[in-house]
Amino acid sequence: MTVRALPERYLTPADVAELLGVPVETLYQWRRKRSGPPAFRVGRHLRYDPVRLRQWIDGLTETAA
Repeated sequence: MTVRALPERYLTPADVAELLGVPVETLYQWRRKRSGPPAFRVGRHLRYDPVRLRQWIDGLTETAA
């Protein structure tokens, strides 16, 4: 598996969905269940911090190992 570098800017749900290879709706379902990557609102827009996203992904891979 190739590890892709994350951008330096805050990510949109579409960005994260593409990086993870899941539909955007899956991100919203995970958010409702409080099981997905941490996100925050800027007005009415949802954004993801690339550093916290990487930490969330690392936590998943550590648990799976």
